[in-house]
Amino acid sequence: MNEIQTPRATQPASRQAAQASHDAEDALTPPVDVVEDAQGITLYADLPGVPKDRLRLEVEAGTLTIEGQMQLAVPDALQSSHREVPTPRFRRVFTLSKELDTEQVSAELAQGVLTLRIPKARHAQARRIDVRVG
Repeated sequence: MNEIQTPRATQPASRQAAQASHDAEDALTPPVDVVEDAQGITLYADLPGVPKDRLRLEVEAGTLTIEGQMQLAVPDALQSSHREVPTPRFRRVFTLSKELDTEQVSAELAQGVLTLRIPKARHAQARRIDVRVG
């Protein structure tokens, strides 16, 4: 890899926007299953080869962004001297309903599958109403 990158914090805003657009174009879209139940939603995203330290999850202004980069394991005794295929990057963006509680998101990464649980906000959950007999 002979590319030298300037840290994004020191790039002009227009350069940052161009870089973000380029990054999004180069990224693969991981397949995602979304399951909804009475308590919230669960997302299952396939991210093969993405370790925890190369995974970024962000919720901002009602938008969930999932980004990750695959890491190919090279045994300690070997050293990679040439690579023709770049390691894939994954990126997926979702617009979240206002009925979801984005402060309570939980995430788990196991066997290449990211599981995100986003509960419904208290005001959006069904609740039982007791009926008194008078």
